[in-house]
Amino acid sequence: MNGVDYTLHRHVRQVSDQVDALREQLGLVSGQVSHVQNVQETARGELRQLRADFLEYVRTARLDSQAQRAETRIGVVRDRIDHEFGHHKQVRRTAVGMLQAFDVGLVTEDTVRTVSEQLMIQTPRYWLAPALIALASWSADDPVLCEKSVEEAFRRSPDRTSLFFALVLRRQGRTEGSVRWLRHYLLAQNPQALGREFAVILEAVAHGAFGAAGRDLLAGTLNRWTTTLADEVAHRETQDAQTRRWRVRIDGLRPPSAAAEFPRLAAVSPQWAALDRVLAGARTQQRLLDTYREVLSHRATPAQRVEDAVDDLLDLLVSEYDDEELPLRQELAFSQAVVRHGGDVPAASAAWSAELAAYRTTVDFLTLQTTAALDPAAIGVSEETSRLATGACREWFFRAHTAFTRDYRVAVPQDVEARFHSAHTVGARNFRLPSWTGSFLRPLEELETSLTAHWDRHGAAYVDSLAFPLRRECVPAVIVVALVLLLVGGASLAAALVIGAVVGLGWGLRLLRRARDARRLQRQAREVLDRAKADSLLQLRAASAELFDWNARFEDADKVERACAELIASLGTTTDNGSPFGGRAVQGEGASA
Repeated sequence: MNGVDYTLHRHVRQVSDQVDALREQLGLVSGQVSHVQNVQETARGELRQLRADFLEYVRTARLDSQAQRAETRIGVVRDRIDHEFGHHKQVRRTAVGMLQAFDVGLVTEDTVRTVSEQLMIQTPRYWLAPALIALASWSADDPVLCEKSVEEAFRRSPDRTSLFFALVLRRQGRTEGSVRWLRHYLLAQNPQALGREFAVILEAVAHGAFGAAGRDLLAGTLNRWTTTLADEVAHRETQDAQTRRWRVRIDGLRPPSAAAEFPRLAAVSPQWAALDRVLAGARTQQRLLDTYREVLSHRATPAQRVEDAVDDLLDLLVSEYDDEELPLRQELAFSQAVVRHGGDVPAASAAWSAELAAYRTTVDFLTLQTTAALDPAAIGVSEETSRLATGACREWFFRAHTAFTRDYRVAVPQDVEARFHSAHTVGARNFRLPSWTGSFLRPLEELETSLTAHWDRHGAAYVDSLAFPLRRECVPAVIVVALVLLLVGGASLAAALVIGAVVGLGWGLRLLRRARDARRLQRQAREVLDRAKADSLLQLRAASAELFDWNARFEDADKVERACAELIASLGTTTDNGSPFGGRAVQGEGASA
């Protein structure tokens, strides 16, 4: 009997140990599974970050490579320009220098003729070379050679030659001949296809360098062209193109993102991207106002002599590169745009498309005015000319500004929301808060109440899931004890009670320990979730306060729109330059103002 009791007792203990070992193994496997899930989630996050870093590296490497290729191309193109057209520079440097040499009488006529003839041989197709021979023969009183040279220069470039001699005659005080050449030049022009040299005309208007007669001729011609091109339906696309160019200029004044000013709002609001764009649009108004106040306030220091003013125009005319150079100049400008944009070819292409009008062989009068206003360096005009051109373009400027203002005002979100969704790990268990969205159109107290209830509802369910199911876990213990009593009780009731008590007590102690561990885990989970809930509420309040600040700053920035509109309207006053050379003419060689 004792042997049977001992055997049963040993078997029961073995079964109990195996059950405990199995339960421990199950718990271990469960923890390992949770750990693997956490590791997988971490690995996924790291892989996503690695992928993002790799893509950023590839993008940066591509941009650096494209920028380096563009820099290399810039050097190559400049070398080609110097090689193919570098000899033109010498002719250009000689042109105005020759006129100034005539003023002071320090160069002999033979030297001037020799130099001009050498340049004619070195630059067989360049229009300025025969023009210099004409000047030299004019100085030497050789009318036959002068006439032949003028005809040759005119054959090579009628527009530039006409303008060149109009300026030379104006410089020498021969107003009648200057105006005659100027009229000849203007009558030959098509306002829909002006040559690049027409920038000199805009510069002359800014400085009044052609005197009273030339001023009246220019004013009448330019006003007639403007009216014709503005009224004809066929030119609506051209006008729309000018409006788009002004819109690009306004968009280019946008300030950077304001995310640093509103970090909470940027973090929790799905509408932040729209809010950021709208605020940037409103703040552009102040930048626009400051920029064009400076343009209006700019007054160039006038030359003290009319000869100096005309010399500046001659420099502009002869330094303007010819049509043959345009393809290389375009390639050079595009490569420079790529370098400016750090190798970003699409961004460079977008900027280049807005500048392309400055590199066309011919351009309409409206486009030329816009180019002078927006990119004076591209056609080589002064800031004073740019100021006057800005006034002439005020209608397109006004349209672009009105559309810009309308677009960002329409884009103001009608409903700004806050969205919260987060993940937390307690022990080996993960908690993901389902997404909560609330509208700031509702009172903040309601939003806080709703968010708190959302956290409490899902947090409580998570904490409850961490509880140890004591009743369910007691069932196997009760069954085992009952089996022990049933199997052993038939042989010995006392042994059955002893064995059942040992099994039940051991099992119960393990269940109590696991229940205690579960309660500790629940306590930790409550603490983690309470902190997360408090942080969410804090972010909600901060985002609400930042939205209030955003509205105030948007209203302040948007108020500047009226001042911008008034400034654009006032640009009409810039078209009357009041040049000091309006009615002047040179009285004699070396005459001063």
